[in-house]
Amino acid sequence: MKSYLKHYIDGQWVESEGGRRHQVIDPSTEQPVSEIVLGSATDVDKAVAAARKAFRSFARTSVEDRIALLERIIAAYKERMTDLAVATSEEMGAPIAFAQAAQVPAGLGYFLGTLSALKDFRFSEQLPKARVVHEPIGVCALITPWNWPLNQICAKVAPCIAAGNTMVLKPSEEAPGNAVILAEILDAAGVPAGVFNLVNGDGPGVGAALSSHPHVDMVSFTGSTRAGIAVAQAAAPTVKRVHQELGGKAPNLVLKGADLPQVLPPTVQGVIANSGQSCIAPTRLLVHESQVSDATAVVQGILEATRVDAADIEGGHIGPVVNKAQYEKIQGLIQSAIDEGATLVTGGTGRPDGRNSGFFVKPTLLTDVTPQMRIYREETFGPVATITAYGDADDAIEMANDTEYGLSATISGDPAEAAKVAPLLRAGLVTINAWGPGGGTPFGGYKQSGNGREGGKYGIADFMEIKTIVGEPA
Repeated sequence: MKSYLKHYIDGQWVESEGGRRHQVIDPSTEQPVSEIVLGSATDVDKAVAAARKAFRSFARTSVEDRIALLERIIAAYKERMTDLAVATSEEMGAPIAFAQAAQVPAGLGYFLGTLSALKDFRFSEQLPKARVVHEPIGVCALITPWNWPLNQICAKVAPCIAAGNTMVLKPSEEAPGNAVILAEILDAAGVPAGVFNLVNGDGPGVGAALSSHPHVDMVSFTGSTRAGIAVAQAAAPTVKRVHQELGGKAPNLVLKGADLPQVLPPTVQGVIANSGQSCIAPTRLLVHESQVSDATAVVQGILEATRVDAADIEGGHIGPVVNKAQYEKIQGLIQSAIDEGATLVTGGTGRPDGRNSGFFVKPTLLTDVTPQMRIYREETFGPVATITAYGDADDAIEMANDTEYGLSATISGDPAEAAKVAPLLRAGLVTINAWGPGGGTPFGGYKQSGNGREGGKYGIADFMEIKTIVGEPA
């Protein structure tokens, strides 16, 4: 079992003051794979103090210096991609091939995209009677999830460095190993002491201490809407900026007359990839009543062809979900749909055949799902698709928007017709015959899916303050 028992504070690996040990469970085996120390409020105080001290000098570094630093980080990251993939696979259950091909490159992509954006970013704009400048915001608390751990860590660390901020990262205690390796990468790249700090911990401990800390200027959180509300409430007394990417329940609006065998495989892939543990997974298929039977057959074929296996096995299968709580939540949602009158087409409750351990979920399709059902409204976070019939285009758009979330929406069908529908969907990301965002584009949600954006120049801007200067000499 691997041990990551120290925090990275002020450029050094240090013992926790008052923390406690926590075992990380391999979801394929249900056995411990690594251990960390969940930090304390004292650890947070030390990390924030280090970041605050480092901000004085790092905020004044030149853009050229920060470009060079990002280039060194990218080079060091590339040298550790195998280590990052192994840690991610073992701790959160991504199959090793998927970790190598998607999970780890996603984090690298944010560094590459931020580097490109920084080279062109306008830090100053001259108006007729004033100058507007972007300035570093200060000490940023970064609280990240387990499902795409490097993607979400790097989406915050990269713009913090580009903007001239300093930071304290609390990664998920479910998948901390990749964050420890990233700290080693940043150290090797020469990130100045105190600019990046890592304190492992849980939400009620380290997360709450960071959110409420009076010397933290901004908290950037990715996770559930429930936890995001708690972060915002903790941050409110100090009126710090709160930047959030929260839950989702994305529709897949299948246009009437769509060529189903052509357009559904790439969009249904979003339900399968990462064992369905993506906040933009387009799980709610909305299908015209005339094509429900045909769509059901296509989706059923896709899901039944999807293999499920352990994370350390090579191949194109999906792995387990992250932990017992998540497994039980998915089982409960599937059963609730059946109890509420949905039709189970394939999959269902319980583990796949031949497995009596591990948090493996059957790829599942439910039809006759109505908007009143729990599974239609709640984020499932597993390889589970539902099909709901609609009558006309107006019904489809209303149903797509009938959710408290607004992170993403997918449209399957003729691109020209889809382009007419896209502006009517209340989501921060709308994809046509695809399900993932593009590099360098802003990522974030409407409604209870959060506020703020990550990615490219938009991410840099969101990690900065805007100042107006009036009266400068010409």
